[in-house]
Amino acid sequence: MTEKKAYNVAVVGATGAVGQKIMQLLENKSFPINELKLLSSKRSAGKKLLFGNKEITVEEATPDSFKGVDIALFSAGGSISKELAPEAVKRGAVVVDNTSAYRMDEHVPLVVPEVNNEDIANHKGIIANPNCSTIQMVAALHPIKKSFGMNRIIVSTYQAVSGAGAKATEELKVQAQQFLNEEEMEANLLPVSGDKKHYPIAFNALPQIDVFGDNGYTFEEMKMINETKKIMHDEAISVAATCVRLPFFTSHAESVYIEVDQDGVEVADLWKVLEAADGIVLQDNPDAQEYPTPLSAADKEDVFVGRVRKDLDNPKGFHLWVVSDNLLKGAAWNTVQIAQSLIKNNWL
Repeated sequence: MTEKKAYNVAVVGATGAVGQKIMQLLENKSFPINELKLLSSKRSAGKKLLFGNKEITVEEATPDSFKGVDIALFSAGGSISKELAPEAVKRGAVVVDNTSAYRMDEHVPLVVPEVNNEDIANHKGIIANPNCSTIQMVAALHPIKKSFGMNRIIVSTYQAVSGAGAKATEELKVQAQQFLNEEEMEANLLPVSGDKKHYPIAFNALPQIDVFGDNGYTFEEMKMINETKKIMHDEAISVAATCVRLPFFTSHAESVYIEVDQDGVEVADLWKVLEAADGIVLQDNPDAQEYPTPLSAADKEDVFVGRVRKDLDNPKGFHLWVVSDNLLKGAAWNTVQIAQSLIKNNWL
């Protein structure tokens, strides 16, 4: 497609938390928009949302919504993406999908622009946005792997409740107040709304995100394992994950153990490549108690890394602490970055 100065853009799931962040970023980054379509479920259609100083009426997403659309940014759930993304492609749009619907499809690029931006060029109409917890980890590990090689990753996540949606965030608030009032906490959503049991998240830790598979790992953990291998183009790398939900609202944190290939690598070498990497902010000064936290990373687009230290028993082993806003870099910002790259490189 010949590059145009402005593009017709659709945001699917515009009334949701990620959709709202996408809209903010499109505005703040001065994305070259000719016409913006805001699409949602029938239930949310008719709402009016502000974009800049213009009020836009949200429309129900249907196949014909995508006539004339150049770029469609999807964040409305996997079933909607499965149904409507191919329809958008048929009508000439390139889809950036922020659900799990196409992530492991062999014909769909799975992209973190700082890691594998060139994969966007191979799209056949759909580009997938990885899982939020995967995005921040591979963004932090890519410059290390590129410089020193890497054969093993073990990650434990500490994930914000906002990753489970607005209702889960509200339930945390209610449960916290019930706990403080010495009342019984009501649990109806977490760890998984459709699963058999529900546990309070307030003042708690839930070692289950998504449902369990037959191998004992949850789907969230398998997403991190499989997506990491796909994004890094390395099926041989060993990846293990334990994903835990904690009672805070924004930003996921991760404790990551890695083993590099090269001998003689020191912490200062990792600091050097991390400081030079796009989208990474190194916050690592134990003497001054400087390290990233979920609160300090909230509302920021970067991935923050701290607590970099060498394993005491394995000279090729290192530990890192990785934190990022799950709704921004973990979702909306990565989506917009992909859209920016489509335009910049004339890959539409």
